[in-house]
Order: sequence, then structure tokens, then C-alpha cells
Amino acid sequence: MNTLYTLENKHWQVGILPQTGASLAFGRIRYNGVWVDVLRPTAPDAYDSASRCSSFIMLPWTNRIRAGQFQFAGSDYALKTASDDGTARHGDVRGRIWEVEEAHPRSLRLSFDSSAHLNVNFPFAFSAVVEYSLEKKDFSLRLTLRNEDSRAMPGGFGHHPYFVRPGGVNTPHLQIPCEQYFDLPADLLPVDAPKPIIPRLDFRQMQPLADTPLNDLLTGRTGDDPVRLVYPAWETEIAMYYDALFQHVLVYVPAGSDSLAIEPMTMATDGFNLLTRQIAGNGVFVLQPGEARTAAVRLHVRALS
Repeated sequence: MNTLYTLENKHWQVGILPQTGASLAFGRIRYNGVWVDVLRPTAPDAYDSASRCSSFIMLPWTNRIRAGQFQFAGSDYALKTASDDGTARHGDVRGRIWEVEEAHPRSLRLSFDSSAHLNVNFPFAFSAVVEYSLEKKDFSLRLTLRNEDSRAMPGGFGHHPYFVRPGGVNTPHLQIPCEQYFDLPADLLPVDAPKPIIPRLDFRQMQPLADTPLNDLLTGRTGDDPVRLVYPAWETEIAMYYDALFQHVLVYVPAGSDSLAIEPMTMATDGFNLLTRQIAGNGVFVLQPGEARTAAVRLHVRALS
């Protein structure tokens, strides 16, 4: 049985699934006195599938690693790969059971220790903590990755939320304050450093989300400005603030989908191999034994009227 923990205040209602990678089952805001889904809701019969959840955690790497192979500190490593594209995808923890450490009506703290699990898809021992919390109009997620190994290790993490994408008069408007992008070939794995933003991916000014599919990696954020997502019919803005450690934002808008993903990530797609090749902007951090990195994402809801 997958236990659902619900956090709620006047502005947010959030469901969390510890046994499915600490993923989110739903994320709702109060509009006209009722709860409205702004994160893609998860069907209860899909609560055991992180990829069908409202969001999931990517850790100890983000997005894809080419052929599941990388080098670090003079050694070669191989990760288990997905059958569809042959990459190692989205880290290891999204399908794992996380332990609930503290549970309160407006906050939940969960932890993960790789040593407590079999066949973890990473060659280094690590632990992680996620802290979800509600405070007034903010829903926050705070992630920590710690090296529990006797060796230095490369790492990264990210958050993979899916937002609803209504059509018509409530078509979302999007603003992303990024001045650079990674040129992605057909396999979506970058091979070079980021470049100046091109018109197709320039969301520095708020604009309606077109029907054109997107699967692109942006970087070079201007200052501390948030990603902004506006739902005109609800007269509501969701502003995504994220710490500087999250250097990159992946925007994923599948063709014909009623959702979109806006994913803050500390490292670039295939970041481990970019690090080996000393490609600028890879975003991978190296943790010494016992060392940790922590960073937070905060969703702020604001009425526009």
C-alpha cells in the first residue's frame, strides 16, 4: 500500500508518495474557493509509477548519461540503461522507497540511503534528504545529496515537475530568464558548451506557449529572476525560484500533451561526460567523502487580478 501524505494551507495542497521516490501525486492551488490542479495530477492507480506522477526527484544525476557510461578520476563506470534509448536516465531514486523522518501538516522530511537498497544504479555510496514545506503562498522543496563513500564522487540533482497545460483562453504564458542554451542533436545529448540563446528558445519575455514541441536545455540565468508561468483564465502566476546551484532549466513540451515540464537541474544532460571532456557549463559538482550539497526550489503562487 502506497501511503499518501498531504500538506495543506490556505494556498496549496500537495500530495507526497514516500514509497515512489518521494514523488508528488498532486499540487493544487486555491482558486475561487476550490482546489485547482497546477501540477499534472496522478491517477491513484499510477501512484507506484514515478514517471506518471506530478513530479519526481532526479538524483544522483539528472536527465541522461550517454550509453550509461562515464569516466571519473581515471576509472570507467557503467550504469544500467533504459531499453528505449540506451541511456541511463533521471538518476536512481525515483523508484525507491524513501524513509519519512518528520511529518507535520505543512512539512515533510524524507531521507534515502543507498546502502539500504539493493542494486542501486550508481557506483558510489550516497545519501539524500528532501524537505517539502508550505509557508503562506510558497511551496518549497529542499534537496541534499551527500557522499557516503570513501572516494570522491561526481553528482547532481534536479526536480522534474509537470505543470498542467490547458488550451484556449487558459493557454499558459511562460517566461524563462536564460540567455544561453545547449545545442542538442537528435539524441538530445549535448557535446559542446552552451551558446547564446536563439529566437526559438528565447523566453526572456513572457509569451504564450505555442503548440511547437520543446525538449531543450537552457542555462545562463539572468540574476535571481524566477521562471514565471501564467494561467490567464485563472488570473494566476506560478513563479519558480531556484538556488544558484541549479544552473540549468530543461523545458519539455511533448507534442499534443496537456502538460509541460520545467525542470531545474544542477548539472547538464550527460554532465558526467561533459565534465570528463572539460566542457564548460557541465554543472557537475564533485563531493569529497562526507561532503554534501543542498539547494532549494520554491513555487510562489500569486493572483494577478
